[in-house]
Formats: sequence, structure tokens, C-alpha cells
Amino acid sequence: MTESLVTTSSQTVGPFFAIGLPWEDGPFVVAPDTPGAIRIVGRVLDGAGDPVPDALIETWQADPDGRFDHPDDPRGAVASGFRGFGRCPTDVNGRFEFVTLKPGALPGQAPHIAVSVFCRGILVRLVTRIYFPEDNLDDDPVLAVVEPALRQTLVASAAPYGYRFDIVLQGPDETVFFDV
Repeated sequence: MTESLVTTSSQTVGPFFAIGLPWEDGPFVVAPDTPGAIRIVGRVLDGAGDPVPDALIETWQADPDGRFDHPDDPRGAVASGFRGFGRCPTDVNGRFEFVTLKPGALPGQAPHIAVSVFCRGILVRLVTRIYFPEDNLDDDPVLAVVEPALRQTLVASAAPYGYRFDIVLQGPDETVFFDV
């Protein structure tokens, strides 16, 4: 007798993706009325340029002085109360938005925000960074290892409300992702 094997349906990170992931403050790293607050708005797009409506974006950053209120800060934790973390799901148009303060430079690095991307079809988070166009990016050691033609995928665009930063998962405009 010959046994017939049936392929099971594929599973990625759903349908249980949202369990345990809601973050009380969501995309508000700081309250919108915080002095100096900026908005970072963007979209997650697939290789065809279509929006990814079920992605989750997390950000982690230093405060405006380039410090972390965390014991792992190499200079010692600073009790600023600045959490530095945000989490935002994309909407049906692939859009996300964070309200935060612009980070300061870390020792030897340009100001940046670390970004993690989670979405269907990706079993391991994608990691990238957001840099700011007005900062000196020439000496940043992370950008130095990125091919010069691709560096612009890591730099936000200035906008009236703060900054625009799209994340492209594949294709010729693919955002640079880091193997961490």
C-alpha cells in the first residue's frame, strides 16, 4: 500500500500574531504635546510597491542627549524617564506613525532610531535604522558598511510634521536591513 502525503497549509506568524503584542502607549514614545515632539510617518511596502496592511513596527532610540534610561547604556543609565520605545501596527494602507523626540548622537554614531519590522511571510524580524537628513552621517560606522548607493534607504525625508520614512521589503528600492 502506498501512503499519500498531503502538504499542510503554510503558517507564518499568524493567526496568533497579535497575542501579547499590544503596547499600552503604542506609537507614542512621548505624548503629542511634549515640547519638541516630532512625527515619523511612513508606509511598509512589498516588492511590487503594494502596502503591507498587517506589519508591526517597533522603534528603540536614545533621548535627545543621546542617552538611554537603561542599565545597559555603556555610559551608565540616566534617569530621564524617556522610555525610547514605540510599537505601531500598519493600517490597511501600510501606514504607520510614531510620535517621539529626535534622538541625540551616541558616542561615535550619528543620531538614529533602531527599527524592527515584523510581518507575514517573515519569521525573523527585519532590523533597520532611521537616520536624519540634517545630521552629519559621514562618520557613522554603521552607514560606513552600507554601499553608498543604498544609504538613502536609511535616511528619512524632512516633512512639515517631522519626517517621512518608508520601509520597502523587496525590489530595487528595498530598505537596507541588518543581520543582527
